[in-house]
Amino acid sequence: QVQLVESGGGLVQAGGSLKLSCAQSGGTFSSYAMAWFRQAPGKEREFVAAVSWNGGNTNYADSVKGRFTISKDNARVTIGLQMASLKPEDTAVYYCAARRTVLRSSIFTSASDYGDWGQGTQVTVSS
Repeated sequence: QVQLVESGGGLVQAGGSLKLSCAQSGGTFSSYAMAWFRQAPGKEREFVAAVSWNGGNTNYADSVKGRFTISKDNARVTIGLQMASLKPEDTAVYYCAARRTVLRSSIFTSASDYGDWGQGTQVTVSS
């Protein structure tokens, strides 16, 4: 079982930027595919971005494509989510998720694919 701890959330004006980080402890970080999901009040959790085991492949939700960038640093055992051009509709609790896999290049975009989750970090974008 791994532990995931997110950080970096906060309040930002529309058009601004934030960077989220997720630190992993336990497990072998480089064996995990990772992702970010988010959940706004009254809505279901939705996929934001994913990165493969080896960090070489990424995938993004259409709503964030071109604005968000996911990264995986196997040396520092963290993943990041650089968010730019933020919009009020990006307001949500953002969750980091991990899935152990032997598939180095595969990415997973469904919440049901992931077994380990962080506690979440709030991102609020004001208009």
